[in-house]
Amino acid sequence: MRRSTRARRSSGNARSKRLLAVVGTLAVFGGIVAVTQISSANDRRTGPRTRAASVACVAPSPGSTSPSGRGSTTKTWQNGRWVRNHWGDGQMSVAECQQTNAGGAAEAGSTVVCPDVTAKLGQVPDQAKAEVDRNVALLKTQIDEANRRLAAEGRNGGAFINNAILRPLADKRKATLNRIATAIGRVAQRPQGLDQLAQCSLAAGNNNGGNNGGATPGNNGSATPGNNGGNNGGANGGNNNGGNNNGNGLGVLAKDCGNSKLQPHDGFQAGNRCVSTAFGEVGAAAQNPSLLITQFPNQVQPNQAFTLKVSTRNLIRDRFLAAGQGGYYVESSLLNDQGLVRGHFHTACRMLQSTSEAPSNPQDVPAFFVATEDGGGSGQADEVTIQIPGLPQSGTAQCAVWAGDGSHRVPMMERANQTPAFDVVRIEVN
Repeated sequence: MRRSTRARRSSGNARSKRLLAVVGTLAVFGGIVAVTQISSANDRRTGPRTRAASVACVAPSPGSTSPSGRGSTTKTWQNGRWVRNHWGDGQMSVAECQQTNAGGAAEAGSTVVCPDVTAKLGQVPDQAKAEVDRNVALLKTQIDEANRRLAAEGRNGGAFINNAILRPLADKRKATLNRIATAIGRVAQRPQGLDQLAQCSLAAGNNNGGNNGGATPGNNGSATPGNNGGNNGGANGGNNNGGNNNGNGLGVLAKDCGNSKLQPHDGFQAGNRCVSTAFGEVGAAAQNPSLLITQFPNQVQPNQAFTLKVSTRNLIRDRFLAAGQGGYYVESSLLNDQGLVRGHFHTACRMLQSTSEAPSNPQDVPAFFVATEDGGGSGQADEVTIQIPGLPQSGTAQCAVWAGDGSHRVPMMERANQTPAFDVVRIEVN
């Protein structure tokens, strides 16, 4: 549904605040301020936090890092407060992962892994096949060269690996991927988004990625050490009186994972799992969260930066468990002392192939995605500005905003006939 753009005038601010706003805006596009730790000082429920002794750094999904590629979290100054934007729901960039891991040196047998290029290309036109094949082979050669240098010099630590091996490799891959796109573009539609496949990372020695121009490691790009099945509430299904009779004659099929044939969910973004985490606390109907996109452009040019203004009510934006680090569906929903949902909200824009039928590719990564947490929010409506660096291709973009609790589920409503906290607009890119 389209709505006309409603112009808003901001109240006058002191000169110092205007300067801070400019710096904050630049931070989104240039990665000026990078934040690697999120603080929630008022948590009501806390527990011991542990970290695996060694975690393999794997490439995040396309679009998972900020537009600058420098971090998983950036900050902007808005209306007198810092707004945190979590790109890709907290999937760490290669550099962040290497800094986080103790020591930072490559483990014995570690290899360079890169996103799969051949799968992205699909059917290559016959007229371009020879040139594309040459460049795909060159991608493999580049990975082999990086692996040889990693084996010889990986002990020099994460900063060296990133600056001397991974970053130059990404530059070479970007140039090669551009040649592939150009070759196809001469005889057919130029493929979009190949440059997002340039970034590579490290994986433990038992990962066999990178053998055909870069194969993406498993588990949706999350750095899962070993077998975490049953961690974070996945293994205890069946202990809460699971059964098929809810006492109301509905014939409930399951209330937990006790009889599921699927493996327990482990907090990372992977399907074919069973989640045993309790749903948690549900607020009163009058205090359930609501959300609205209040300002958006009807039309933009490809790669033209634009903004969405988002108003939320009854959503305390102070709780974010990074999904890319195992925080997905592991925490029950929580209310604050006023009975309001604690969480954050997501913004995503994807290109629609058709406006007459449901998309056939729900698994595709959107052209833009970010999760926003700023410590704000109350029972009164307020507003946050989402800055989008541009959408890469022409067509109709579907831009959606939806609330999430601390562990990324849409907040529950008291009644089934209430509208959840979400909104969607369409923007023409041409």
